Amino acid sequence: MSKQLGSAPRTAVMRWKSGVTHAALLLLAVGMLYPLAWMLVSSLRNNDEIFSNPSLIPVSITWSNYITGWTAQEFPFSRYFLNSFSITTASIVGNLFACSLTAFAFARLRFRFKPFWLAVLLGTIMLPEHVTIVPQYLIFSELGWLDTYLPLIVPKFFGVEAFFIFLMMQFMRSIPRELDEAAWIDGCGPIRMYWRIILPLTLPALTTTAIFTFIWTWNDFFRPLIFITSSDLFTVPMALRLFVDPTAGTNWGAVFAMSVLSLIPVFVFFLAGQRFLINGISTTGLK
Repeated sequence: MSKQLGSAPRTAVMRWKSGVTHAALLLLAVGMLYPLAWMLVSSLRNNDEIFSNPSLIPVSITWSNYITGWTAQEFPFSRYFLNSFSITTASIVGNLFACSLTAFAFARLRFRFKPFWLAVLLGTIMLPEHVTIVPQYLIFSELGWLDTYLPLIVPKFFGVEAFFIFLMMQFMRSIPRELDEAAWIDGCGPIRMYWRIILPLTLPALTTTAIFTFIWTWNDFFRPLIFITSSDLFTVPMALRLFVDPTAGTNWGAVFAMSVLSLIPVFVFFLAGQRFLINGISTTGLK
């Protein structure tokens, strides 16, 4: 009887702590989602109301912002969406192919100076992008690739993303070595073992790589700004920058409307692969 009476206060304390934790997480979630909700509501307001009314309840709804934003630039906004989709799709294919092949070599094969090359690979993660952008620009200028998508796509097929290589390598290391031995006995070479055995088992890591590649490439503004100058080749982030005009004034309603539309592919892609993303991150490096 005394044990039951003693457990009751502990249960009440645990419930109180759980309630406080959930309330704090709820407030944090509201704080994180407020800018997104404010942008969505602002896309339905006129310019005068956007910055004068910080609430999430618009006085009037203006759907014309989406029509104005879609046709405000030299080309319809669908052109910029198509450009971003082209670059993003090619980047995903390149990263999945090159990074998985490189990760397979480091995780399952033996070759000379393997620790040295792995150290060099991991060292490239610490190099800021701004350090390498100048030599890249000079190389692509000599090749005549400026103002094309080649500088944004071709390097992805040569395993330049060390983060994704390391991610896949750690995942591949968690696959039992007995599968390699069975494959060798059955006559599988390295390529067949990579394609038929290792790659299907690395699906969570591949999906994680695809999701992060999509998000980072879709939102990339710096590299397209350096290599692309023709307006018909602009990506979505560059097209959004065209709305900002400090001399003639900025139609912020149209900016927010196109920003909302630009977030939809990211949300759809992320939600579609969320299950694989969580599985890929949680199991990477485990044995």
